[in-house]
Formats: sequence, structure tokens, C-alpha cells
Amino acid sequence: MAKNTDLWQVSRDRLAAQMGVDEQRKTEVYLEISQAATLRDPTYWLQIIFAAGIATLGLVLNSPAVIIGAMLISPLMGPILSLGLALAAGDFILLARGIANLTLSCAVAISFAILLIFTLPFKEATSEILARIQPNTLDLGVALFSGAIGAIAICRPVKGVVTSIPGVSIAVALMPPLCVVGFGIGVAFSLNWSEGLQIARGGGLLFLTNLVAIAFASLLVFLALHIDTEKVRERVKLWESSDRESLAVQNFLSRYSFLNWLRPIGSLAGRLLVAVLTILALLVPLSNAFGRLGEEVTQKQQQNALQRNATNVWQAKFSNYPDNQPRSSIERISITEQNQFVTLRLNVFTSKLYSNEEKEQYVQELAQKLGKSPQQIQFVLTEIPTASNEILAKKEEVSLPIEVKPRSLNELQTNFLQSLNTAIADLTLPPNAQLLDYAVTTGKSQSMLVAITYLSDRPISADAQALVIRDVQTRIGMADAKVNLEYINSAIAEILFEESKAVIPLDVNSKLDQIGNLLQRYPQVNLSISISLRNLESNDLRQSRFQGIATYLESKWQIPLQRLSKSQPLNVGDLSSPNSPSEGKALLKITVKAKEG
Repeated sequence: MAKNTDLWQVSRDRLAAQMGVDEQRKTEVYLEISQAATLRDPTYWLQIIFAAGIATLGLVLNSPAVIIGAMLISPLMGPILSLGLALAAGDFILLARGIANLTLSCAVAISFAILLIFTLPFKEATSEILARIQPNTLDLGVALFSGAIGAIAICRPVKGVVTSIPGVSIAVALMPPLCVVGFGIGVAFSLNWSEGLQIARGGGLLFLTNLVAIAFASLLVFLALHIDTEKVRERVKLWESSDRESLAVQNFLSRYSFLNWLRPIGSLAGRLLVAVLTILALLVPLSNAFGRLGEEVTQKQQQNALQRNATNVWQAKFSNYPDNQPRSSIERISITEQNQFVTLRLNVFTSKLYSNEEKEQYVQELAQKLGKSPQQIQFVLTEIPTASNEILAKKEEVSLPIEVKPRSLNELQTNFLQSLNTAIADLTLPPNAQLLDYAVTTGKSQSMLVAITYLSDRPISADAQALVIRDVQTRIGMADAKVNLEYINSAIAEILFEESKAVIPLDVNSKLDQIGNLLQRYPQVNLSISISLRNLESNDLRQSRFQGIATYLESKWQIPLQRLSKSQPLNVGDLSSPNSPSEGKALLKITVKAKEG
């Protein structure tokens, strides 16, 4: 047994020597970490407060750069390393000081974060906040590696530019999870109790994971480097005899004799066992979150594989003619799988429509590729024809007049408009675009001009516009006709009300006049109004603001209430909500918000 102990001690001392950690450096490290666990340093507490403020605002602003700045400022790594050193050396005085420092630091950071959240007018959970409420075993691994390299960086003599500690601070991110806890508590008391507690629990679990993992990893490093040699202990005891906080802990222990047995903190095996059990206890909730993450990643990979296979099969055998000339190109593809059944929606630009036999053949090819039966695949093909569309030839009919007689100008105009309506009525536009109206002008000195107005949330791309123009020219039989595409944005406006008021601001009238003019010009278009509220505004404001807009449009532009509807977000308690627009109607959309304070 003695031989094994000597071998263990020799191995530790040899590793420390190879890393340049001699007796002098061990003493310096022990004293630096002990001094860092103080409650009397005002600079430390200013760093805690400022780091908490920066991290909280960075989380609310959804700014990774600001959050990284808070990580670098935060001094929490010091007291956490003191826990690892105390457990490695069996130093109960240092352990008590480290726990007191860390507990008070967490309380100050969380309290300051709560105070900031209460003063902010908005309390939306950003993606940076949501990213820190579901820790998993990968976060535990990051914290273990970060704690180990942090302890090694502290022990090694400083040579050149120090880069390890900032990297550790960024990697482990101790302050942001604490501020997420403060955010959650602030939301729980001011907005939503259950949602706030869920956020606070997630942030707390992430901080606890980082805390335990860093302390455990640093414990192993300090043990491996034999940081607590006899000479180091003697010098540390001499320093503790003159340190006020260490003397206070010693006096407290001397008052209660039953606490004296805690001084050595049990055997090394016992300390390691407690640390390992704590890690294992954390693995239970972290493994559950890791399992959910794995399921999401697997599902995404399966969907990507399905989309890749569907695209490859189409491009290999169906996108070209037999002579390899291009026939179609994929505009959009959407594929999902549920209960072994695959639903595929494919939008393509094509110069020749696909027959039912070709569609069935594609389904069979894809089923063979996926290892499924054709009955398990639901295929929806949307074809956007180009100028050489074969349907046009099928629709053209030549009719000879029964009797030849001159037609009146009115008859010629009527026949021309009917033909034009027939040609353009089923004009296919890209997805999300709806045909509203068209106008035709002719002149002696110019070609026919066809102006087509469409409604969409974004302009049609240049390639799609070229296809639509050629399609119109083919449909009306005039290759030299000019075709203009006029775009009307379906998300037409955003209206800002004064906070907690339903009176329409004067500067909004011009927007409402523009909307009323469009609704008058296009009777087939309805208006969808999305009304959102700030956190402190009453839900009754939704109906009041909606009614104010409806009254204005009805009184000035004679737009009936039936053409207006409210879209999400809606409350169940909304009264006298009009019916939604008829299915298939074109929709203009406006968003109603309260002005930022």
C-alpha cells in the first residue's frame, strides 16, 4: 500500500514538473485562488453587477456579441475553481469561503437581472434565451473540458499572451444562464407564471451543470498536479492566519465542536464519490434533453434524405426530353413522412405538361428508391407552363362563321374581350401570387399593351416574369405584344397606435386611404388585419382598434364590414368578430401594433 502511495505521489510530481508547475508556482496558484474567494473586494462585485447587466440586455436584444462581452467580464470562474481546489486539497475553510462567495454572487446577478427585466417594457423570449433553457449532456461535456483547461491555464506559469482563460469564459458561459434565471423569474412575476418558471428552471439547470462540471474537472487537475504539498499547506496556513475571512470561518468552527470533524472533509475517495454522484444525478435531466435533440436531428436528416432522393429521381429521368434537351426545372419541393406515408409536393416550370402515366412512373421510381410501395407515396405535382404549353393547342378551336357579314365595333370589342378573358382567365402565376386584374391598350403607332396586376407577398422573380410574359403572348397570339406585370404587396401596411389607445393616429389616414382605394378598385380582394398588443395593454384594445379601422373604411370608402377580418393573434373572448373572408379570396394584410415607448 505504501509503495502504491509513493508511486502515485511520484507520478503527480513528475507531471507537475513537466508542465513547469514547481513548488513556488503551486503556492502562488493556491494563494491566488484562495484570495479570489473573497467577499471584501468591491471590484469583484462591480464586475458581477456589470456582467449581469450586459448579459441580460444582450439576451433581450438577442445579440451574441454583447453576451460574449458579458462572459469575458464575469469573474465567476474564480470561486468555482476554489471549490475544485478545496475538494482536491480537503481544505474546508476554502470550501466554506468559496460556497459563500458563489452563493452571494449568484444572488446578486439574478437579482440585478430581475430588476432590469421589471424595468423593460418588453419581455419576449429571444432565441438566445431559448437556446439556454434546454441543456443536454453535450453542455456537460463542454463544461468538463472547459473546467479542465481553465485549471491547467491557472496552474501553468504565464508565458507570452494569455489566451486560454478568455476562451474558457466564452466556452462555458457562466453568467448568461444566471441572467436567464433572472429573466424567467421576472417574466413569472410580471407576465406568465408557468412560462417564466420554465425558463428559470432551464437556465438554472444549465448553470448548475456548468458549476458542477467545472468544479469536478478542476478537482481532477489539481489532484493530478499535486497542488497541496506539505510546503504549500504550511504557507497557505500562514496566510490564513492573517486573513480576516479565513479567521472568521475558523472561529465559527471552534464555536461548534461538532463541526470540527468537517475540517479534513473526509477521505479523498469520499470526496470523489460525492462529485461523481452529483454528475450522475445531473445526467438524468440532461440525457432526456439530449434524447429529444437526437430525435430532432434524426428527423431533419431523414427529411433531407427524402428531399435529396426525390430531387435526384426527378432530375435523372423526368427533367429532360429523350434528346437531353431541358423540359422542366424544379421551382419548389416539399416532402414529409408520417407513419410510413410520404407526402411530396413538387412545383416545376415546364414546357410540356406531364401525363398521368409519367406521374405514376415517377411515383414508382421514387418508391423503389425509398424502399416503399407506390401506395405509400402521395404525389402532388404543380406545373407552371412556359410559352410552349401544349394545353394552348388543345384549347384553340377554329370556327367558321355561318354567314359572312360586317361586324359592328361593339361586337368586335365584345368578342375581343371575351377571347382575352378566356386566354388569361386560367393564367398560372408562381405560388403566393394571385391575378387581380388586367388592362389592354392599343394604338395605331404601337403594339398591344397588356398590363397585368397581381397580389403577392413578394415580387415575382425575373426568370418567372419572363416565363409569364411569354405565356401571355402565346395565349393572345401576339408575339410582339408588350406585357407589364404590376405588383401589389399583400402585406400592405403596418399601423402603429399610441400605447393603450384605440384612436387612429392622424398620420395613419394616408395608409387607410390607400387601402380603401385598393379595396374599391378590386372588389374581389378582402382585408385581413393582424392586431398585436404590448405586454401591458388590455385585450379589449384588439376589438376597439379593429372597429376603428372598419368604421373609417366604411364611412369614407364604403367598404362593408364583411370584407374585413381579424387574423392571428386573436383572443377567445373577442366579440362581434366578423366572418373570415371566403376561401380562395385574395387578401390584403395590415399589421396593427402599439408604438414603442
